[in-house]
Amino acid sequence: MVFMRSRVSSKGQITIPAELREALGLRAGTLVVFESRPEGALLRKGTTGEHPVDKIYGLLKLHTSVDVLLDEMRGARPGVGRKRSRRQP
Repeated sequence: MVFMRSRVSSKGQITIPAELREALGLRAGTLVVFESRPEGALLRKGTTGEHPVDKIYGLLKLHTSVDVLLDEMRGARPGVGRKRSRRQP
């Protein structure tokens, strides 16, 4: 475990040491989260709260149903799209 120090400025700002910024992938504009704990404070890299898939959800407009597309990729499902013949007694 490596300990690094930084001072809080008169404006309440801190400087995260360059070595730690690089190790955590912190760049200008990166969201960080401070968590208050009994033993002190925890700083961790935050997220925007939105998963990348959520950003594009609903953009794809299909001209056919998902079931039809899956049937084209996988092959027809057994018993789907076939007419059943009735047994004659």
